[in-house]
Amino acid sequence: MNKITVYTDGGCRGNQNETNVGGWGAVLSYKGKEIELKGGQLNTTNNVMELTGVIESLKYIRTNNIHIEVYADSAYVVNGMNSWVKNWIKNNWRKSNKKPVE
Repeated sequence: MNKITVYTDGGCRGNQNETNVGGWGAVLSYKGKEIELKGGQLNTTNNVMELTGVIESLKYIRTNNIHIEVYADSAYVVNGMNSWVKNWIKNNWRKSNKKPVE
């Protein structure tokens, strides 16, 4: 089966501080070839960087005609995409406490 495998991670040093620095990275693998993506941001959070790694990886893939497997070590990303996203969409991207999804 043709598929793209994506491995992502993100983090933030000084999380929740105004002078923090965050970064994300991803490796995309397809037919034995790998591409590395990376980026960073000031004044961010761990969750934003974890999500950015996935989002930027999916944006990089210019077709929707192939199976994509995403691996992440973030419970926020994994639970968000496998469990919580249906309710987030239904609730106009609001959590159960009515606050916006980060």
